[in-house]
Amino acid sequence: MKFRGRVHKFGDHISTDLIIPGRYFHLRGNLPELAKHCMEDADTEFIQKVKPGDFIVAGKNFGCGSSREHAARVIKLCGISAVIAGSFARIFFRNDINIGLAALECDTGKIEQGDELEVDIQSGVVKNITREEQMNFVPLPEIMVKILSEGSLVHYIKRYGNFQSE
Repeated sequence: MKFRGRVHKFGDHISTDLIIPGRYFHLRGNLPELAKHCMEDADTEFIQKVKPGDFIVAGKNFGCGSSREHAARVIKLCGISAVIAGSFARIFFRNDINIGLAALECDTGKIEQGDELEVDIQSGVVKNITREEQMNFVPLPEIMVKILSEGSLVHYIKRYGNFQSE
């Protein structure tokens, strides 16, 4: 699995309340409408700038706060192909994988807003095309890559019935 896109850079401790502001909680039953407000408290122009295939890149503890699965879902609905961060809140990381959104832990210090990246999930490589640099991350376990390949944990279970893909 390879992805290529532009970077939308954020700092440390991006909470689920910054991803989807609580004032829009009433929209949780209408995810496409909720997605229109994704990241607006961290970057008011995010929705206008994001394109399918882009990346969210952040510092440490991305997705901290509540365990709302909606936060990961709206990021995916915006077209983000992967979230790359120094570290993730544990439940947010699992929610990302479960809904089919790649969550990759990597040193993001050399990645800047607007950089173009190419990410290879299986080999654990982030190439910064803009800066001609490469960063490595610990590749995701095979089962997580398979879940991402199927589009979500639900799709994986529907196809295989359990965690045995062969």
